Amino acid sequence: MARRIDVTGTGGVRLAAWEFGDPPKTDPAGSDPARDVPDGSPGVLLLHGLMGRASHWASTARWLSGRYRAVALDQRGHGRSDKPPQASFTRDAYVDDAEAALEQLGLAPVVLIGHAMGALTAWQLAAKRPDLVRGLVICDMRASALGAASQREWDQWFQSWPLPFATLADVRKWFGEDDPWVERPNPARGEFYAEVMAESPDGWRPVFDPEQMLRSRETWVLDAHWEELAQVRCPALVVRGLDGELGRAEAQEMVRVLPRGQYAEVADAGHLVHYDQPEAWRAAIEPFLDSLGSD
Repeated sequence: MARRIDVTGTGGVRLAAWEFGDPPKTDPAGSDPARDVPDGSPGVLLLHGLMGRASHWASTARWLSGRYRAVALDQRGHGRSDKPPQASFTRDAYVDDAEAALEQLGLAPVVLIGHAMGALTAWQLAAKRPDLVRGLVICDMRASALGAASQREWDQWFQSWPLPFATLADVRKWFGEDDPWVERPNPARGEFYAEVMAESPDGWRPVFDPEQMLRSRETWVLDAHWEELAQVRCPALVVRGLDGELGRAEAQEMVRVLPRGQYAEVADAGHLVHYDQPEAWRAAIEPFLDSLGSD
């Protein structure tokens, strides 16, 4: 089951939010279907990374739905949300969108779970609105500046994609095996990218605009984000894949900077931790989520 709820982000951008668990119990007042929520269940908002989409969180959301009202958001420019050509793709726009979604969905005080770019959005929102956030999970996102060279590499990488792909099997093979950025075959990576492709008249193309992705990325790669980490008041868990993009030393420094930081790592996982090793991902975050019950 997938239940879509439309919310309005900053600047009027329409955003698609998704529930992947069992249908929630009906609000007795019946006044707002977006606020139908299982009795007494705390809220969780799941934020995907750059080029991701809400459905990448489907298995996590289904597991969480037994105890929480878990909602995954297609962020602006991604998934089924709007992709206006002239829209803002700044950090403020992404953070304000997440804030608006929390308020319109009635999820606060919420646990924010973010991957990569979504994790940065999550901790920036937690720093900005501590009243809305009671817990934070940061999955494989660096706090240090990545630099202009990184942005140039991403631009070149996008240009290397052999678009359009003739079939979804070609998508899976290229991203899972043939992509120069793949060190060894990774079927989960192929599946991840197959999920962000849509069929067009000439073949399979991404549901996002690569130029918008670069515009989104350039608003964070040149800056470090340690100051916002230090402003997060709620308990926070930093999770890294053993072979991911966030190194152990930086992850542990992030934990030190966070006022209430904790650390976990997942073996045999790369950057796509929750997609590579879903069971180990669950085992890594479940004790932290359990601890929030008495916080």
